[in-house]
Amino acid sequence: MPTTLHTSDLPGLPLLHRGKVRDVYGLPNNRLLMVASDRLSAFDVVLPDPIPGKGEMLCQISNFWFGKTSHLMPNHLTHEAVASVLPAGVDLALYAQRSVITKKLKPVPVEAIARGYIIGSGWKDYQKTGGICGIELPKGLRQAEQLSAPIFTPSTKAAVGDHDENVSFDAIVAQIGGDLAEQVRAATLKIYDFAARYAATRGIIIADTKFEFGQDEHGVLHVMDEMLTPDSSRFWPADSYAVGISPPSYDKQYVRDYLETLDWNKTAPGPRVPAEVIEATRGKYAEALLRLADISIA
Repeated sequence: MPTTLHTSDLPGLPLLHRGKVRDVYGLPNNRLLMVASDRLSAFDVVLPDPIPGKGEMLCQISNFWFGKTSHLMPNHLTHEAVASVLPAGVDLALYAQRSVITKKLKPVPVEAIARGYIIGSGWKDYQKTGGICGIELPKGLRQAEQLSAPIFTPSTKAAVGDHDENVSFDAIVAQIGGDLAEQVRAATLKIYDFAARYAATRGIIIADTKFEFGQDEHGVLHVMDEMLTPDSSRFWPADSYAVGISPPSYDKQYVRDYLETLDWNKTAPGPRVPAEVIEATRGKYAEALLRLADISIA
């Protein structure tokens, strides 16, 4: 049965970071315990109502993709059993499906975004400037239209409560150096291309996605955190995709669309979300997990 966890509590383990969704604890031997909670963030604001079982679904779909793409580049997983590091007395059932033990990497401070379709903040930027992140695009593109080739459109990594900001590739080069920036761009586009091709065979369009990367002690780039989940991607059912609208999706766009109907300035605190929107969103996550990874959630 799926569990619900808004905020993790693991006495004896040092809490290093409590993010929008994930809680990260320190472990010996340069390792981390990463816990995917059921918190939901939208427009970079953590909403007060959790989505039951969301963290379990996010963790399982990330693990699926980490395995599926391991031939493309290394990832942060150690594949150790979570039960081996949980403090005594902690309910294993609450953490087993939503937690992973990972390598402790040096994060690259960039949201690495690949876009194959023009939607979301990219669509808004295009309407204002005719491009995205300094990349000039053809005139006359319509909302949700497929681009001639996927593009790399990085953004800054915002702290909790702040908003990510789309920036140019040159800005990333200035921040992290040309060689690392090139590595991140190439890895982002390579993984996106592979994942988009696979998802298409399952009837899903990956409109865009964001990755996070880190380096090990030897400077080797790894993909980390979450990967190709409904929180970090826009998944569209191919059979209902249409240009000129914001297509129906398997991701938290359902919640974003609801929030757009409110008189809310997209700053904390976030508004309450009705039970029917929570349940419908949970259903979207579960369907994406089933269609992509053949994993069924009760």
